[in-house]
Amino acid sequence: MAEAPLTRVTLLYRLRDGRDGDAWREFFDLYGPVVYRFARNRGLQDADAADLMQDVLLSVARNAPRMEYDPKRGTFRGWLYTVTRNKIYNFLSGQRHRPRAAGDSDAHERLEAAPARDDEGPDADWEREYQRRLTDRAMDLVKGEFHKATWEAFWGTAVEGKSAGDVGAGLKMSPGAVYVAKSRVLARLRDEVRKMMDEEDN
Repeated sequence: MAEAPLTRVTLLYRLRDGRDGDAWREFFDLYGPVVYRFARNRGLQDADAADLMQDVLLSVARNAPRMEYDPKRGTFRGWLYTVTRNKIYNFLSGQRHRPRAAGDSDAHERLEAAPARDDEGPDADWEREYQRRLTDRAMDLVKGEFHKATWEAFWGTAVEGKSAGDVGAGLKMSPGAVYVAKSRVLARLRDEVRKMMDEEDN
């Protein structure tokens, strides 16, 4: 079973010590992919999104010794979202003033025209990426709590999108048993993700 992650408050406190490699690794593992994918969803190319992710994480490192967590002022991920969004804006603004190479086909205009995918609000993409990352971590944590067949039933139907009949045939389980296994794992994952969210928000 995977080691339980630090609570967000504990993690943020430990980040103040620049020598705490475990805390920084956990921070990077959780938030690095969120920042990167958010930047990619805003139209940045792979290398630019990776550079922006490094820039955001450097901002956190520079500010870590002065960070005081106060839930009344908002969540840490909300602050990180603001930092990330501002850096993307600055990147795109900087692109506007750079001379274009021959053959460049208005890449910046395409980036600005890319939809922000904010169907439910301006930070919906950010929350989706964050939830996705927490779900990945939750899966690592809870996988060892289930029998192999139960986990494979969940994985085959929920992650790989196969039918309960197909998954059940491979595991010698009825479709009903596959649905029950999937439901058990999903309920446990929801609880774990909710717990991680509560630890950050409180």
